[in-house]
Amino acid sequence: MTRRTIFATLLFFSLLGSSPSLRTQMPPAKPNPLIPGQGAEGKAPGCSTTEVSSCAEAAAKILPIVMGSSPLEENLRRLTDEIGGRVTGTPEMAKAVEWGVAAFRAAGVDVHTEKYTLLKATGWSPATPSGGIEANVFDVGYGSKDDFAKAGGLVKGAILLVHSDIGSTWADLFNEYLRPPLIIGQAVKEGAKAILWMGARERLLLYRHTNSLAGEIDKIPQALLAREDAKRLARTVAAYPGKVRAHFDMPNKIGRPMEQENVVGEIRGYEKPDEIVILGAHLDSWEFGTGALDNGCNAALVIEAARAIKATGLLPRRTIRFVLFSGEEQGTIGSFEYVKAHHAELDKIRAMITFDAGIGRVTGYSLGGRRDIEAGVREVLKPLESWDANNHTYDASFGTDNFDFLLEGVPTLVANQEEANYLPNYHAASDTLDKVDMRELKLHTVLAALTAWGIADRFEPLGKRLSRAEIDVLVEETGLDQQFKLLGYWDAWQSGARGRKP
Repeated sequence: MTRRTIFATLLFFSLLGSSPSLRTQMPPAKPNPLIPGQGAEGKAPGCSTTEVSSCAEAAAKILPIVMGSSPLEENLRRLTDEIGGRVTGTPEMAKAVEWGVAAFRAAGVDVHTEKYTLLKATGWSPATPSGGIEANVFDVGYGSKDDFAKAGGLVKGAILLVHSDIGSTWADLFNEYLRPPLIIGQAVKEGAKAILWMGARERLLLYRHTNSLAGEIDKIPQALLAREDAKRLARTVAAYPGKVRAHFDMPNKIGRPMEQENVVGEIRGYEKPDEIVILGAHLDSWEFGTGALDNGCNAALVIEAARAIKATGLLPRRTIRFVLFSGEEQGTIGSFEYVKAHHAELDKIRAMITFDAGIGRVTGYSLGGRRDIEAGVREVLKPLESWDANNHTYDASFGTDNFDFLLEGVPTLVANQEEANYLPNYHAASDTLDKVDMRELKLHTVLAALTAWGIADRFEPLGKRLSRAEIDVLVEETGLDQQFKLLGYWDAWQSGARGRKP
């Protein structure tokens, strides 16, 4: 049986079907509240705070639309296979914006683009001097304080080799972002000429991301070595200490300021159209692969969620905006610019929902330190309780497009997902369409659409916008303050240049 045939026949009443392969992938079989007679007292329970269209009614309509035949897979194929990698500022990114506009229009959703200026386009490392750098290579291990201390004065004037481990957990990935700023700072302080980073993937797979998430150019020239090449260099340096020299020539260019765009679709609310719930994902990708897991699949999800909600014929009480952000990989620049452009309406943005972690099973949402919104989120997702996706966390961190909304006190929800195949392909040449489990992506789309719908259709707002004083408490309680200091956000946060002003 073809995948398309499976999708076409997988209506909401077949969730409890007998196929072993479906049972192993679908949420566990429990009484299904979407099926008449399986809810409490024969009724499908929904959001107790909704009136015209309950969450259960919306879910029952959304589910067969998404799980049946849809343009989702073809949309994603065009984005990844035909447009491919789409670094913000490139012609491919401009094509991706056109793709987003066309897909929203095909879904019958009103759409427009919003422009902003990207101040620089670069590989984020400064260029080497004319003619390059020739210097001794010095191995500083993992670049810890002890490693630098053992090196003594040998760091000055050297090209440094920094080791890495192969990551396998979300915590490993998080640490990959936190380590480099400290290493770079120490290298600059001690007078190193350049840094070579050992790749964190095997089999010559190139992989790297920005060292700064604050949109800044690095302070020292840097490059990535394939893991096997870096290990060979380390062995050679160990065998011939002080005698291995390298020539490093990288004529990077910092581009001129350029105009970029976010893509915004909208379904207006029937009662409170000036109050807004945002469902977003970033449209841009890093430079190596075709950005299927990060984050093409979720860009396609946002469009498909909009299509499904529109196709139900149900209007939400509040407006739902579907935003495809650019510039995320350069330090969430597109969403930062969106927040600045929409500053006057932040008091009426009721929630910002983000998907940005591939296709691993969704277990719930990270609520950005906001325990006050958990009950409302759980209520919205009650119709899908058997999916085991209503388990939420209160952590908060940098790294995706909810960030500047959170710093402005807006309730944010970031999908918590199992790792699945995300990390082996993260920002790597292997991030291609064949890595996407379309069935899981469709399940995520149902969750995303229901979350946006339910929050938009509640009588009461999900949660208030926090004051600066309340955000200060949240920042300290969640450890965001330490992340800010490591990643270069702290001064901007303290001054009010980024986030709600003091």
